[in-house]
Amino acid sequence: MSPHKKWPEQPPRVVAVRPLEEYRLELTFADGFTGVVDLAGWVVPGDGVFEALGNRAFFEQVSLSSEGGTIEWPNGVDLCPDVLYSRATGIPIPFAQPEIPASSRT
Repeated sequence: MSPHKKWPEQPPRVVAVRPLEEYRLELTFADGFTGVVDLAGWVVPGDGVFEALGNRAFFEQVSLSSEGGTIEWPNGVDLCPDVLYSRATGIPIPFAQPEIPASSRT
């Protein structure tokens, strides 16, 4: 869990990635936070475009995306940096949370 308590003001962007053992990635974000995301059971094993990530040698070919801000693999698979940040820090994505009507708040 991150020492961060709230979602960053600037959108999260990945600035460094390093594959670790099994299907884990060490990610560094533009705000300086470094954390580990485990893709096992989430993306790996997967079907369709994610199937190739089950091959360990292919998985290790992860890199920063050519567009910047996230990670990708040679087959074009990339992952949302907001989701990666949330999974690395444990902080929910604020704009992905359902709105609670004012009448329901106590």
